Amino acid sequence: MTTVPATTDRTVTAQRRELGVFLRSRRERIRPDEVGFAPGGRRRTPGLRREEVALLAGVGVTWYTWLEQGRDINVSAQVLEAIATALRFDRQERSHLFRLAGLRLGPTQSGCSALPPSVQKTLDAVSPYPAVVLNERYDILAFNQAYCKVVLDLEQVPVEQRNMLWVTFVADGWKCSFVEGELTKHHMVAAFRAASADHLGDALWQELIQGLLSNSQAFAELWERYDVAAPSTRTKMLEVDGFGILRIEPINLWLSQLGPLRATVYTALDDETEEKLRQIVGRPG
Repeated sequence: MTTVPATTDRTVTAQRRELGVFLRSRRERIRPDEVGFAPGGRRRTPGLRREEVALLAGVGVTWYTWLEQGRDINVSAQVLEAIATALRFDRQERSHLFRLAGLRLGPTQSGCSALPPSVQKTLDAVSPYPAVVLNERYDILAFNQAYCKVVLDLEQVPVEQRNMLWVTFVADGWKCSFVEGELTKHHMVAAFRAASADHLGDALWQELIQGLLSNSQAFAELWERYDVAAPSTRTKMLEVDGFGILRIEPINLWLSQLGPLRATVYTALDDETEEKLRQIVGRPG
């Protein structure tokens, strides 16, 4: 008889529990009148009731309740699509729902523990643009000197702390400040939350999450919001002492042959920023 490893059982259980939390957080954000229900009546919780979601999705109330409770029930892609529609999910939220339910929308890739020298050569070649390589857990796997001079001197950060979430929420020593720093943090946590759906049974992921929750109230508050998103490429504005505002457009280069890794290059959005980057990177020290 074939047995299922205990670690697999724990992962499935964690996914089911996380799925329930996600669904509750999403239905509580929707006002009844937004989907055609009367806003009146006594409501113990904000947003939609379970029976209202079940009605909108065309599923049984008991079945949907069990789904939110994390019970071991069969879930089809068709039913998930109906729930995603009822809860007005965007593309990223829909993808997150399927991942937590154990249904894949596309092929998955394994991680990569080492980078070939060609990756570092590429990062160095794009200077004066700051560049950094991250995995799904936001571990910092490589960076160039431009990043150290413009954004954060990662050479001064201990190797075990080289994680973008950790240095953002816990560490200090930044060379610049983000003009829309709170929005940037919010999107980063949302992207991390989305990626974590595939790693609920991974001890390294859980250790990082618990460490961040224990050391950063700001991270904890964003984590509790349960927003999900894809990595951002929107324009950013950095402020550097002595140089003012730099308008940056991040470009994500997916290193698909190495697993779910991406190189983020901070390109200049205008000639003034281009010149400032050259001055900052070119100066000694």
